[in-house]
Amino acid sequence: MSAASDFYDPLEARDPAVREAALMAALPHQIANALANTEAFGEQLAEVEPDHVRTRAALARLPVTRKSDLLARQQAVRADTSRAVFEPFGGFSTIGWRGLRRDSGARRVFQSPGTIYEPEGLGRDYWRVGRALHAAGLRAGDLVHNSFSYHLTPAGAMMEGGAEALGCTVFAGGVGNTELQLQAMAELRPQAYVGTPSFLKILLDKAAEQGQPLSVRKALVSGEAFPAALRDWCGARGVAGFQCYATADLGLIAYETAAREGLVVDEGVILEIVRPGTGDPVAPGEVGEVVVTTLNPDYPLIRFGTGDLSAVLPGTCPTGRTNVRIKGWMGRADQSAKVRGMFVHASQVAEVLRRFPEAGRGRLVVEGEMAQDRMTLRVEIAEAAGPVPEGLAERVAAALRDVTKLRGEVAFVAAGSLPNDGKVIEDLRKYD
Repeated sequence: MSAASDFYDPLEARDPAVREAALMAALPHQIANALANTEAFGEQLAEVEPDHVRTRAALARLPVTRKSDLLARQQAVRADTSRAVFEPFGGFSTIGWRGLRRDSGARRVFQSPGTIYEPEGLGRDYWRVGRALHAAGLRAGDLVHNSFSYHLTPAGAMMEGGAEALGCTVFAGGVGNTELQLQAMAELRPQAYVGTPSFLKILLDKAAEQGQPLSVRKALVSGEAFPAALRDWCGARGVAGFQCYATADLGLIAYETAAREGLVVDEGVILEIVRPGTGDPVAPGEVGEVVVTTLNPDYPLIRFGTGDLSAVLPGTCPTGRTNVRIKGWMGRADQSAKVRGMFVHASQVAEVLRRFPEAGRGRLVVEGEMAQDRMTLRVEIAEAAGPVPEGLAERVAAALRDVTKLRGEVAFVAAGSLPNDGKVIEDLRKYD
């Protein structure tokens, strides 16, 4: 159990019921904000009464917004030369870069692959990364070597904002230029590093090769997987590395603590785990897609699908932080496979299963050799429900053909027998 001084703020140690009540109380205000001040959600949630969305069950009835939706609307707006007012963020933000809808505009505009543009609003630690940095051991007075990119993407600014909120000083290293970055480290002697884990390894390897001791003793890494083997490798060289999960759209989602048991969810978001291809929450512990609602008033993304797989861990963090924990990144949820010349998507599998209340989880298995593909939809059926109803396999197969335009077999399996890995489509074909 940590002392109160080990927490970033008292929010981290709240009673879970108090936290949940606060999040659910804030939710209708954020939905009302999105409805009133963004074009996209004004259309998408037009039939929603914000005051009726005060529970997770009510939230789960709202549609999931995906990165592809951001891209499509931004592209449409850029192509529409007839618009009286140019909306730079596709109608998903309450601010423009000149204060189009509020007294103050975006502080910066960033670009993500796609191309998608995101705002950085005004205010202290806009991306809320300070909490993750604090959990990684950074404190006021530390010099932080920031090797995340400072151009196009927001990663460098995200980390810098969090470090400044803690009272740290930041060296803006950016990406590349290994020799110059090592020189700066040798001469400035920073206590902390933020950047990708792979670049941290490069720096440590290069410093050892040159016989150059480094002063860095703590690190917050992101942007890539940080396996335990690499974490231990860094630890053996005197650097305690921690990871965080953040995106350009949402800011901080979850962060690692000294307990090394998954990632603790940030206090400024509402996180759900849903079945890939749907917006339906999964059972506790089941792997699914991470969907996040942010309480950021400038960029009020409601049920934003990250496309990442994870699962909720039972219990709370041994450090005394009481928020929900997730396992970390477990793959991608936006699954698809090309079968006999046609793409099959996870959402189509979900649509088939949705038609049959007897069906539980399902997995579409694709096997065979090139040009001789075989599809089998494996469907969980609860044994307690008794024998499989006569003709159900044929009806499910017909629905599979109707939705995907492809023929496939159906196999029923016991409830709980499919692997808990979030896979909806499993491609077992060999392409040698």
